[in-house]
Amino acid sequence: MKCPKCGHPEDKVIESRPIADESVVRRRRECVKCGDRFTSYERIEERTIMVVKRDGRREPFDRQKILHGMEKACEKRPISMQTLEGYVDDIERELEKRGKDEVPSGKLGEMVMNRLEGLDHVAYVRFASVYLKFRDVKEFIKTIKSISG
Repeated sequence: MKCPKCGHPEDKVIESRPIADESVVRRRRECVKCGDRFTSYERIEERTIMVVKRDGRREPFDRQKILHGMEKACEKRPISMQTLEGYVDDIERELEKRGKDEVPSGKLGEMVMNRLEGLDHVAYVRFASVYLKFRDVKEFIKTIKSISG
């Protein structure tokens, strides 16, 4: 780190301590050339995952959008908000593990549908009807038959 007083590129860390919710580290540093002391703050740079829409547009991943879509699908169903938030957390962790900066909206929709299918068939069909953009009743019936076995 460059000294703010003399511009020398070398320093030594005198003290380090976490601040706030331990997501930031405060470091006291001393320039090895002029002896000036200064403070730096170190934060984790969070990667922004971009969602690539069907029309090619890109927008930042928004967990609230996913949660809202799941809430709509689960409306008037015996499913707690805690359960839905847990599923959104799982999706977010899965995206982080992939290590990619972009995810197609189709993949995101599949991730939601996979979780809803195991949770509640009515919620699954509701979500699928919007996500899969059923063109007619036949497609709707085909989906219902596929989950009812």
